[in-house]
Amino acid sequence: MTRDDIIRMAKEAGFNQILATITGADVWIDDGFYVVELERFAALVAAAEREACAKVCFDMAQRHNDIRSAALETASEYIRARGER
Repeated sequence: MTRDDIIRMAKEAGFNQILATITGADVWIDDGFYVVELERFAALVAAAEREACAKVCFDMAQRHNDIRSAALETASEYIRARGER
């Protein structure tokens, strides 16, 4: 996910509103403020979603004793690995 993606999604979520006021000046995402925080937030949200998806695959794998089990465990590993790029 790129910085532009994060800014676009933040705007879609309504963050194009005034985020804060510093000495009377309106601060917007476009001004470059809060971008680091938004990137950190986006990374945390993405990590949580990856882990939730990986857990679904892993839990499903535990319920099967055939080829599906191995495939689901592999899918779980691939999902978690996406966060290591």
